[in-house]
Amino acid sequence: MDATIKPIRPNKQLESRPAELDPAEFLAAAVRADQPRPARAEAEAAVKTLLAYIGENTEREGLLDTPRRVVEAFDELYQGYHQCPAEVLDRTFGETAGYDDFVLVRDIEFTSQCEHHMMPFYGKAHIAYTPVERVVGLSKLARLTDISARRLQTQEHLTAQIAAAIDEVLKPRGVAVLIEAEHTCMSVRGVAKHGASTFPSRFTGMFRDNPAEQARFLSLVRGTR
Repeated sequence: MDATIKPIRPNKQLESRPAELDPAEFLAAAVRADQPRPARAEAEAAVKTLLAYIGENTEREGLLDTPRRVVEAFDELYQGYHQCPAEVLDRTFGETAGYDDFVLVRDIEFTSQCEHHMMPFYGKAHIAYTPVERVVGLSKLARLTDISARRLQTQEHLTAQIAAAIDEVLKPRGVAVLIEAEHTCMSVRGVAKHGASTFPSRFTGMFRDNPAEQARFLSLVRGTR
């Protein structure tokens, strides 16, 4: 994961724009404390049912602990439902020496799960924002990506959620997010096209309004690794 901070350049102040998604959708933990959920034993029984559905003998030695392992894996893969993106971005720093250009963190590796087939898609996120007076720790952008990715997603929605969270919490002059990923629901099933990548992007504020800033962001993302 590379972090790039561009030199200070005199820029005209631009007003930040409001997030384009409902903040309730992406700023809070998705699972409320009072939300009814099946018991762990019920979840393990459901896994056992699926094993029987595909034709397996659920009583053979190699599968006896599989329901437990699958539920434990779900707890890890989908931990983003219990985490709050707003809390990750809440702490900022004001010692920027008047820095007024964008901050870019590229090559943030992630793995998510497609909400259509519950199969993994994985790749890298590239995130930039132009701060107003205060900046957020660079690792927080990686944590934000992980929280959003560890929920059932589409790649387009993931891109929009990351951009909207930064836009809503930090109120920057602009946000740019580009996510490149390969989907196993496309590479190992269906059309089975291994190696095909998808590149949705989302721009707000100065990145959306200024094609030159978009081009500069994309140039840095696609530069020599």
